[in-house]
Amino acid sequence: MNDEELKAKRVSQFLELNQKSTRGRLKIYIGMSAGVGKTYRMLQEAHSLLRNNVNIKIGYVETHKRKETEALVEGLPIIPRRELFYKGKKLDELDVQAILLLHPETVIVDELAHTNIPGSKNQKRWQDVLDILDAGIDVITAVNIQHIESINEDVKEITGIEVKERVPDKILQLADEVVNIDLTADELITRLKEGKIYDHSKIQQALQNFFQPERILQLRELALKEVAGQVERKVDYQLASRATSFRHERFLACISSNPEIAQRIIRKTARLASYYNSQWSVLYVQTADESNDKISLAAQRHLINNFRNATELGAEVIRKKNNNVADAIFETTREKDITTICIGKPHLNLFQVILRTGIFNQLLKTLSKNNIDIIILS
Repeated sequence: MNDEELKAKRVSQFLELNQKSTRGRLKIYIGMSAGVGKTYRMLQEAHSLLRNNVNIKIGYVETHKRKETEALVEGLPIIPRRELFYKGKKLDELDVQAILLLHPETVIVDELAHTNIPGSKNQKRWQDVLDILDAGIDVITAVNIQHIESINEDVKEITGIEVKERVPDKILQLADEVVNIDLTADELITRLKEGKIYDHSKIQQALQNFFQPERILQLRELALKEVAGQVERKVDYQLASRATSFRHERFLACISSNPEIAQRIIRKTARLASYYNSQWSVLYVQTADESNDKISLAAQRHLINNFRNATELGAEVIRKKNNNVADAIFETTREKDITTICIGKPHLNLFQVILRTGIFNQLLKTLSKNNIDIIILS
C-alpha cells in the first residue's frame, strides 16, 4: 500500500468515526421466533435505564396482550402513536416526527420488520429507525431471525413459509450491539402451551405448524450463528482496519432478467458481503436479447424489484448495455476494484450468453491475471 492509499484510508476511517460519533447507537434483540422474550427484555432494560436517569421513552411496543409484557409497560414514558385511517379502519403507527421533536436520549421501537401503512414517509419501520438514528437518538429494537433478508430462503426451507416482511442485513451490520434471546425448544413450547405466546384458541394450530421441535431447533441454530457471526465479523473488521496490507473484499453479483435466480444470487452475495463486512455491487448487463421490447413486462417488473431489493441489502446497482457480457463484467471489476465475482450455475441465461460469445475462458484468464476470484453460486 503506497502513501496515497494510506492517506486515503486514514481519511476514510476518520470520516467513519465522525459519522458514528454523531449517529445514535443501535441495539437489536434477536430471537428464533415469537414468544422468546425480546420485547420483555427491551422493557426490562428500559426500566433499568430510567432508574439511572436516562431520558428513555417508548416509541412503539407490541405486547400481543401478554400480561407479563403489559405489566412492564407501566411506569415507562410513552410517545403516543400516530393515528390514521386506511381502508375505513383506524390504525396506528410509530410517530417518527414526534420522536424527533421530543428527542429523547433513547427510544424503544419494537417490530423492526413491520411494513408501514401506505402513505407513510417510509415504507418500512427499519427505515424509520435509520431516520431516528441519524438524528442522534439511540434506538433499542427487536426482530425475529426469519425476517433477516439474506437467510430468507433458509427460513422458507425450514418452515415452508416465505416471510414477506424482511429486514436487510445492513441493519444488523449497523448495530452497535446484537443480543440473542435464547430459549430451548422445550422451554418455548411450554410457554406456548401455558398461553404466554398466543391465545388458547391458536395454540394447537401453532403446535402443528411453526412450533414443531425440529423447526424450532433449526431456527435457534440460525439465530445463534447469526449473532455469533456478527460479533466475529466486527472483531475481524476492527483488526483488519488497522492492518496496512489487508485486502478489502469487494463483491460483484452478476444477474440476468431471470427473476428467481437473480434473487438467489443477490441474497447469497449479500450474505458473503455481510460476512466479510465489505462493499458489494450488482451488475445487470442488458444485451440486445434482453432489450425492453424483447422481455415481458412481468420480467421487467421482477428486474426492477430485484434492483430495489439489492439496494435495500446495501448494494450499488450497476446497469450497462453491452452485447459482450464478459467485457462488461471485466470493465466493472476495474471501475469498482472488485475482488470477487459471483455468478449463477452454467445453465443460467447469463452463462449461456457468455458461452455463446466464446470468450468465457478469456474472461477467466483475465480475472486470474488480475487476482480476481469467481464464485459460482447454486
